[in-house]
Amino acid sequence: MASTRPSQLFRNKTAKIAAIPMIVTALFVFVGGTVWTVVYSFTKSGLLPRLKWVGLDQYERLWATRKWLIAIENLAIYGICMLVLVFVIGFILAALIDQKIRFENTIRTIILYPFALSFVITGLVWQWMLNPEFGVQNIVREWGWESFTFNPLYNADIAIYGVLIAGLWQASGLVMVLMLAGLRGIDQDVWKAARVDGIPTWKTYIRIVIPMMRPVFITALVIVVTGIVKIYDLIVAQTGGGPGISTEVPAKYVYDMMFKASNLGQGFAASTMMLLTVLLVVIPWAILEFGDSKKHG
Repeated sequence: MASTRPSQLFRNKTAKIAAIPMIVTALFVFVGGTVWTVVYSFTKSGLLPRLKWVGLDQYERLWATRKWLIAIENLAIYGICMLVLVFVIGFILAALIDQKIRFENTIRTIILYPFALSFVITGLVWQWMLNPEFGVQNIVREWGWESFTFNPLYNADIAIYGVLIAGLWQASGLVMVLMLAGLRGIDQDVWKAARVDGIPTWKTYIRIVIPMMRPVFITALVIVVTGIVKIYDLIVAQTGGGPGISTEVPAKYVYDMMFKASNLGQGFAASTMMLLTVLLVVIPWAILEFGDSKKHG
C-alpha cells in the first residue's frame, strides 16, 4: 500500500505543475486576503488600515450597534424564508417538469431566465413591480378591486418580504435545475418498484426519492446559503436599505462602514462575522461530502 502512494503522487505531473500558479494565486488572494481581514478586525483602523491593536473592541461595538442587529435580524428572516420557499418551489417545479411535459425546454428556459439577470436588474424590476403607483397594486385596482393594497417596499414592517419576493423569483430557477438533474438521475426501476408496491407518488418522493437526492440538496444548500449571506446588490437596487434601515443587511453594513463611514476596523469585524456564518455551513458540508467519499473509498 505504501509503495503505491509515491507512484500516485507523481501521476499527471504536467497537469499538477500547470496548476501551481493557480494554487499559489488562490492561496495569496483568497487565504491571504481572509487572514488580512481577520487580523485587522482587531485593530483601530479608520480611513486606512493600521496595526493599532484594540482586542475585541470592534466586535463589542459591532454587537452594540442597532443597525447591525437589524441587519442580522433581516438576514435571519430573509435567509430562513428563502431556504424554505426556494427549496419547496424549486423541487415542485422540478417534479412537475420531470413528468415529460410538452414544451419542457421552453418552460425550463423561462423559469431559469431570471437567474441569468444580475441582482441589480432584478432589484430594479421588482422595485417597479411593487411600486403602488404603477406596479401590481395599480394594475389590480384598475381591474376594479380598488381596495387592494400591495406595497411591501413602502412598509418598514414587511419591506424585507418584498425583497424576498425578488430573491425567490431569481433563485427558484437555479434550484429547479439542480433538483431536476437529481430527479433525472434516479433509476426508473425505483419508480416501477414503488408503483408495484402500491406506494402513493407523494410518499415515493418523501421516503425514497428525496433521501436519494441528499448530495443534490446539500450542494444546493451551500449555493443558496452563500448567496443569502452576501446579499447586497439586490438590497441596494431595490430599497437602498430603506425605508429607514428596515432592509439593512450585513453586506451593506460592511460597505457603509468601510466606504462611507471610513471605519475599516468595524467593516473588517463585520466581514469576519459574515465569514464565520459561511464557514458554519461550508465546513459541515465538506465533512459530509468528503468524509463519506473517504469511507466509501
